Amino acid sequence: MIAHSEWKGNGYYEGQSESGHSIEFDASDDHASGPSPMEVVLMGLCGCTSVDVVSILEKKRQLLTGLRVTAKATRAETAPRVFTHILLTYTVSGQLSRKAVEDAVALSKEKYCSVSKMLEKAATIDYEIVYTDGDPEL
Repeated sequence: MIAHSEWKGNGYYEGQSESGHSIEFDASDDHASGPSPMEVVLMGLCGCTSVDVVSILEKKRQLLTGLRVTAKATRAETAPRVFTHILLTYTVSGQLSRKAVEDAVALSKEKYCSVSKMLEKAATIDYEIVYTDGDPEL
């Protein structure tokens, strides 16, 4: 896997992946032109675990109709300002077994999500699950 980032001036950078996709980074204080690199890391974590959870629930034949993963991170006060704690909130909807959802989230965190495994080297990652269609049965 190969990626690069090119400085465009005034705190603005363009990143490009080997697959040809690009993303704009904005390192200025207001992030007006795009997310900061650390925000992108959090988005990557949310995306990575989302892919896992959807895949696992589909294999378990769960009727998932919605999934939103939100990450709230705390950073170190001094440089390097790494994440020290991340809370992932999984908001799910559909006809779901609570056990299936809990198992899918745990499997993502403990086994499948490579972004989570990397971030765990510096940060504690906790999670919670919110069921929008009411608390499902086990």
